[in-house]
Amino acid sequence: MNQRKTSTKSINDHGTDALHRYQDTDGHFSLVRNFRLADLVTIMNGVCGSFSVFSSANYLLSNDRDYLWSALAFPLAGLLFDFFDGKVARWRKSSSLVGQELDSLADLISFGVAPALLAFTVGLRTYLDTVVLTGFICCGLARLARFNATVALVPKDEAGKAKYFEGLPIPSSLVLVAVLSYWTKMGWIEGQEGIPLGTITLWGPQKGKGEIHLVSIVFGCWAAAMISKTLRVPKI
Repeated sequence: MNQRKTSTKSINDHGTDALHRYQDTDGHFSLVRNFRLADLVTIMNGVCGSFSVFSSANYLLSNDRDYLWSALAFPLAGLLFDFFDGKVARWRKSSSLVGQELDSLADLISFGVAPALLAFTVGLRTYLDTVVLTGFICCGLARLARFNATVALVPKDEAGKAKYFEGLPIPSSLVLVAVLSYWTKMGWIEGQEGIPLGTITLWGPQKGKGEIHLVSIVFGCWAAAMISKTLRVPKI
């Protein structure tokens, strides 16, 4: 109990210190002036996720495969920026509470919203599919919020880094994006050969609201793994 109180106090102290470093002025662009170099790298992660979302939308409108391939590639580019923002922060010895929040929000776009929309784009479009994909996004959101709230409580190694992740980290969704990329290459998408394993109808008529693609279950399980408390993934 004392350990938990001590850890909570360290979080509060850290947060207060970070807020003190934020120079709040009345200028129109005071927020921009407070950005550090690592924060700009983090924003590029969000840019990649946004481009993926718009590329998926363009594919749905035009059926141009180039847009689909772009949508599949942008989350990977986002992962590179997600990796380098921490490197830049350590290099510059500069980090902030704003940067931590930016990182989570950018991750949600690139590794939560973008993969879910990609799944919809390639063919997971039934009513129950969208329910599962919405749950996937919300579980990613909850997982990021939990990480921000509990990061100081996770055991650290000698370098001060967390020894493990509680639940699957949200960038792991790129595994699902890789699967979608393979399906696209093989033509196993809507409008061509269709999604592998097909659909089942849980209630009502076929093609109704009770229909779901079997592979949507994978997204549901992935979402559950992200918010798991007992699943601990070693941090490399």
